[in-house]
Amino acid sequence: MQFIDLRKQYELYKDEIRQEVDAVFQSCRYILGPAVAELENDLAGYIGTECAIGCSSGTDAILLALMALEVKTGDEVIIPDFTFFATAEMVSLLGAVPVFVDIQPDTYNINPELIEARINGRTRGIIAVSLYGQCADFDELTEVAEKYNLFLIEDAAQSFGASYKGRNSCALTEIGTTSFYPAKPLGAYGDGGAIFTNDGELTQKIRFLLNHGQEGSYQHRYIGINGRLDSVQAAVLKVKLRHFDEEKEMRQRVAQWYNEELGELVGKPHIREGNSSSWAQYTVRYFERDRVIQHLKDLGIPTAIHYPKPIHQQEAYADLGLDDKDYPISVSASREVFSLPMHPFLTREEVQTVAAGIKEALG
Repeated sequence: MQFIDLRKQYELYKDEIRQEVDAVFQSCRYILGPAVAELENDLAGYIGTECAIGCSSGTDAILLALMALEVKTGDEVIIPDFTFFATAEMVSLLGAVPVFVDIQPDTYNINPELIEARINGRTRGIIAVSLYGQCADFDELTEVAEKYNLFLIEDAAQSFGASYKGRNSCALTEIGTTSFYPAKPLGAYGDGGAIFTNDGELTQKIRFLLNHGQEGSYQHRYIGINGRLDSVQAAVLKVKLRHFDEEKEMRQRVAQWYNEELGELVGKPHIREGNSSSWAQYTVRYFERDRVIQHLKDLGIPTAIHYPKPIHQQEAYADLGLDDKDYPISVSASREVFSLPMHPFLTREEVQTVAAGIKEALG
């Protein structure tokens, strides 16, 4: 059994993919070529924003958003404590300080009720991660951001295709960012990412920043980075986007099978009313997860832990001297969550096999 079956996906779409990739090879436009522009148009249309900007990774998408908003040394940016390291890393890379906030126990997303206590005169903004495929509480987050005149970014690396109260993830904030890492719901065959906004000035600035700050050939308006999306990855993503809605429905079906088969054995994902998930992961919770993981491994069933440490426990942030007692939900989640195989091509029988393995592990 595969945790994510990229091979089966490729076999289904390989003729389309090869056709699109061959068109790039024929054009010899490998960087910022027509395929990138076509993908950006398709992405903006799919999400419903004025602009979509392809870039080199989901990590660089966060960095470019922060650069465009002119985050600088000494600024503070509020982020969830329980997420992938890149969200904090990009804040620190600009000399700013990530301020960690604990999460909600049911969705694992940042808890808006805890944010105001962490705001001070140095606070510039909030990055809210839509974890495991479900959007954070953006009505509450927007209210806090507007009250204190803070920017609000959605890190939608795991939630492309999800929705929040009828609106698409990536279109919920001033800037939304996502990742096209191969294992994501919409994945390239290498690194890739995108930034979404309705702000024309921000769009232009980000386009300059991702190409060494150039507004024209050898005319550098800003200090930028090499953050361009290459045309081959754009070609692959164009094909996958055509099939994305079908795959999203298939993921939802797999999630429903898991819900039915697992019953009350473990803590299952909780999708809030008005939300839909893109099911980047199907993450469950059990207080003795190591016993379950080992039994599944013995049966040939792969699992993963997203994430084994909250960010405040990472060695890179040891100098901040943060205490576990201030992040109790993040700490307990990091000790108990584990993710089961999740991709569109899982069968009901495979889901039943996973569930049966968990039942055996629990005796």
